[in-house]
Amino acid sequence: MAPGPTDQPKNTRFPYFPMRTNDDLLNDLHERREEAQQGGGAARIAKQHEKGKLTARERIEILLDDGSFEELGMFVRHQTKDFGLENNRPYGDGVVTGFGTIDDRLVYVFSQDFTVFGGSLGQAHADKIVKIMNLALENGAPVIGLNDSGGARIQEGVVSLGGYADIFLQNTMASGVVPQISAIMGPCAGGAVYSPAITDFVFMVRSSSYMFITGPNVVKTVTQEEVSFEDLGGADTHASKSGVAHLAYNSEAECLLGIRELVSYLPLNCEEPPPVVATSDSPDREDPDLNDLVPSNPNKPYEMREVIGRIVDDGRFFEVHTDFAPSIIVGFARMNGSSVGVVANNPSVLAGVLDIDSSVKGARFVRFCDAFNIPLLVFEDVPGFMPGTDQEWRGIIRHGAKLLYAFCEATVPKITVITRKAYGGAYDVMNSKHIRGDLNFAWPTAEIAVMGPKGAVEIIYRKQIAEAEDPEAEEQRFIDDYRERFANPYVAAEHGYIDDVIEPAETRRRLIRGLEMLRNKVAKNPPRKHGNIPL
Repeated sequence: MAPGPTDQPKNTRFPYFPMRTNDDLLNDLHERREEAQQGGGAARIAKQHEKGKLTARERIEILLDDGSFEELGMFVRHQTKDFGLENNRPYGDGVVTGFGTIDDRLVYVFSQDFTVFGGSLGQAHADKIVKIMNLALENGAPVIGLNDSGGARIQEGVVSLGGYADIFLQNTMASGVVPQISAIMGPCAGGAVYSPAITDFVFMVRSSSYMFITGPNVVKTVTQEEVSFEDLGGADTHASKSGVAHLAYNSEAECLLGIRELVSYLPLNCEEPPPVVATSDSPDREDPDLNDLVPSNPNKPYEMREVIGRIVDDGRFFEVHTDFAPSIIVGFARMNGSSVGVVANNPSVLAGVLDIDSSVKGARFVRFCDAFNIPLLVFEDVPGFMPGTDQEWRGIIRHGAKLLYAFCEATVPKITVITRKAYGGAYDVMNSKHIRGDLNFAWPTAEIAVMGPKGAVEIIYRKQIAEAEDPEAEEQRFIDDYRERFANPYVAAEHGYIDDVIEPAETRRRLIRGLEMLRNKVAKNPPRKHGNIPL
């Protein structure tokens, strides 16, 4: 007889247990998903919110396009049986991983969950991150890591250290293949700091994110130095002093929106051209105010950001490393809709001089742009390298050579505009024609020489000045003569080192046409395993 509607089918494999229906199985799935999405539970989520911090999933919701996130590894759990962990096996193991879109473009994401084991990293946690990085590498899309972790999971011992090393290796393999972006949303200490350090850009949040090798307590024990978390490894410390952080924000939401903006300038991988967006800013637009922006007094500063803003699309410039090594400016902009990287000396800080930090900052940015096919625009006003024992003893020669190496190595389109000073070796370093600058323009205000007129005159005419009846007047006469004869763009133009001396007002048009001309540029470096940049 056929079973009635109330008869329960028998489970032939386990006869003492009733067979579960599809509805039962779906209910079980939904319950498990709900449990996984609760992370460490309501109490710990509330505590996270009390600190002004978002949860791992809330961060992803802000970062990605609405409804685009697809989670992977939700039901992963650790397999550790020591220290009672066998009785505490939350789903996800403290990290949310998956993929989604930013402006409808694919990205991969991992977001550490501080409500589960303090976001600490064990083997299962590390395996999830490595898997998502592998997918990013194989499919050619950026990977974004939202870091909020207490560090290695001590209960798992050396296995957690191995997990970190697995991530470091994956970071290294992905370097220059897909963009890697790290956001520090909470503590990041010990071995955990090295993964962000390998990535291309590091974002931090003031008052809630920290990075250091050893915390304040260890520092006090070892060196007797008392220092706060904020002063040792806070967002402003790393954004201004160490240069570890590229950008610092006042809130997590601002930080995540900043990442979205950065991604909008970047190709998905090293094989793609930079993205192009529509713009209403005419490529033929001229700006007469640029003609008077550079002061006639060569010792008077001006704001290079204003120069950049008047030339790029819609005045929009996404600057990175703003507070670190401010004598050089780096960031992203668009020209006729296409992404470009901008490197500019900043005459309003130390006259735009190149020192150790600014050289390293510029070199890192140039190499990133070259790795991802982003053309480079260089605005040059540099009196030279910073003199002094401090710089020499700390290796200005080696560090300055990094910027030189980066420009020499870069094969993307490279255009330089000399707005004022281009003196000595710094002239060579800032993408001169001699190191494969594709187009090199100068404004009429440009001064291209071995050194400034005053320094040159003091060397060349030292004897004549000393013997003159009025040494001061005689020196000024020689300075004026030197500036007229040598400290101008036309001598360099005669030698072909400058492609054209242009009116400042027409700079935007000339740069856009130059970039269009160079769109299909092909240049290669000699075959080799890799070069040996002077680290």
